[in-house]
Amino acid sequence: MIQTMPSDLQGAFRALADPSRREMLTRLRDGDMTIGDMAGHFPMTRAAVKKHLTILEQGRLISVHARGRERINRLEPAALKDVAGWLDYFSTFWDDKLNRLQTAVEAAEGNSK
Repeated sequence: MIQTMPSDLQGAFRALADPSRREMLTRLRDGDMTIGDMAGHFPMTRAAVKKHLTILEQGRLISVHARGRERINRLEPAALKDVAGWLDYFSTFWDDKLNRLQTAVEAAEGNSK
């Protein structure tokens, strides 16, 4: 059976493709941050940080809430759980393949003794 990626995960994988965005998620793990807070941790313009955060929001990996004039960015761990769940399918696939390989190697070793 071919496991296709649900369309709602496409944006999450797009967002996770960039190392700066992955680092932003790591920083949000410790708590909510404004764009300015986040920009202080990266050697890029505030506009570039905002663009990255927008892509993370589109991928549903973060949510953004207004607080006065500020935009507060919050990690959405449930979206990461969905990504991990999809990847888990392939873990099961490789576990099965590796178990078969181990069985074949052990059988070959048993035949050579």
